[in-house]
Amino acid sequence: MNTKPDTAPQTAADQTAAENAEPWYKDGLQFECRTCGRCCSGGSGYVWVTQDEINQLSAKMGLEPLLFEQTFVWTVRGKLRSLKEYPNGDCVLLHDKMRKCRTYGERPVQCRTWPFWKQNLVSPQTWAAVAAVCPGCNKGKLHSAEEIEERRKLF
Repeated sequence: MNTKPDTAPQTAADQTAAENAEPWYKDGLQFECRTCGRCCSGGSGYVWVTQDEINQLSAKMGLEPLLFEQTFVWTVRGKLRSLKEYPNGDCVLLHDKMRKCRTYGERPVQCRTWPFWKQNLVSPQTWAAVAAVCPGCNKGKLHSAEEIEERRKLF
């Protein structure tokens, strides 16, 4: 077993070669959201939102954007905005009884691109760890590597 950490390419040529290499998921990955809410709960974290997303989310909930922001958004490091979460780590938009997102159709880019985040696509092992907690991984629609890359680059 290799115990050395993965290192970034050292030269521009190495970087170009790494970017042009086929990803381990070159044949695609299956994923179909089961709307279970597991990706919206658990450990503490951030769900970054833009003003456009705040406007969409507020409209979905029938609130003025300013009221939505005051109620559901907090400022991080003085300028970045994230959805709030409850002390147990649940996203503030996750319905506590139904365990479903209250704004699913208008959810932020970060949520819409799950599970195709860079950190989840590092290796088959990291994907397997995600799949162990997300029942939609390895089931449903086969997403092509190109589609996965498009989504990965959004967040």
